Amino acid sequence: MPAVFVHGIPDTYRVWDAVFDHLTRTDVLALALPGLGNPVPEGFTATKEEYVDWIIARLEEIGTPVDLVGHDWGSALTVRVASLRPDLVRTWAGGDAAMSPALEWSSLSKIWQTPGVGEQWMAEVDLSAFSEQLKKDGVPAHRADETVSRLDATMKDSILRLVCSGVHTGAEWEPGLANVTSPSLVFWGRDDQYQPVEYAEDLAKNVRATSVVLLDSGHWPQLQQPRELAAALTRHWESVPA
Repeated sequence: MPAVFVHGIPDTYRVWDAVFDHLTRTDVLALALPGLGNPVPEGFTATKEEYVDWIIARLEEIGTPVDLVGHDWGSALTVRVASLRPDLVRTWAGGDAAMSPALEWSSLSKIWQTPGVGEQWMAEVDLSAFSEQLKKDGVPAHRADETVSRLDATMKDSILRLVCSGVHTGAEWEPGLANVTSPSLVFWGRDDQYQPVEYAEDLAKNVRATSVVLLDSGHWPQLQQPRELAAALTRHWESVPA
């Protein structure tokens, strides 16, 4: 019954390292999503549905219900998994990803979602400037530099394909949240610059979360408040009988 963690964009599986440092359990696994620090399988076109199917396949390989955790796009993908395959999920926790048709996407997301414009942004991005922006958003300096260093052609293409497939995620996936049966926790950065914190309660209501944890961070609580997030996850897992 491992805990399985799923990252968002433009992150890789390494975004969870600091949280793992503060967990006492050792049965933890951070998935590396295809195209985002992981090779792209043949025929994989990086749509949100394909990522969901890929995660489901990994959980089926594990063979026992897991404690599933996601952040950013990883939260959206994992809560979709929990709604489609509740048999694979013992508990779910996620955040900093609104699941609402009312969401106003961030300016950067809108750029990435616009055909042609997103490709131009990726082709011309100043990685040093992008790293500095992440640091202003609260990402620790070494982690921001590492993140942009991994923004290669494959990751750029995968990010654009994912966000373009996800423009209407809220409208398409919100109704399915009623099918989430696993005990759920929603966590969120109070000062999230990309996914406003008011959507935390909305998501929590839709998945009937047992609690909502607001952390003193921006969009990346696992980087800015790893100890506090690890403690919240531990309480969440321990509240559910094995």
